[in-house]
Amino acid sequence: MTVNIRYFARLAETLGLKQEALELPADCKTVSDLVSLLQSRGEPFDSAFDGETRVLVAINQQMSEANTKINPGDEIAFFPPVTGG
Repeated sequence: MTVNIRYFARLAETLGLKQEALELPADCKTVSDLVSLLQSRGEPFDSAFDGETRVLVAINQQMSEANTKINPGDEIAFFPPVTGG
C-alpha cells in the first residue's frame, strides 16, 4: 500500500524532506507502525520521532492517534505542536 507523507516545520527542516510517497509493508497498519518504520531508517528519522519531542499526526487532515489505522492512498502529515500568541 502506498501513502503520501508530508512533513512540516522543524520536521521538514530536520529531515530535509517535505513530502514523500512511501510503499508500506503489509505489517504497517497503524500510525505507530509507520513511526517505527520511519525510525528504522536511522538518522535523522530516529531522533525526529524519538518520543522526546512531541509530534502530531493527521490523516487526510483529521487529527489522529498512534493506533489510528492507515489505508492505501492516505495523506499522513507529521508536524510539531503549534503555539500562538
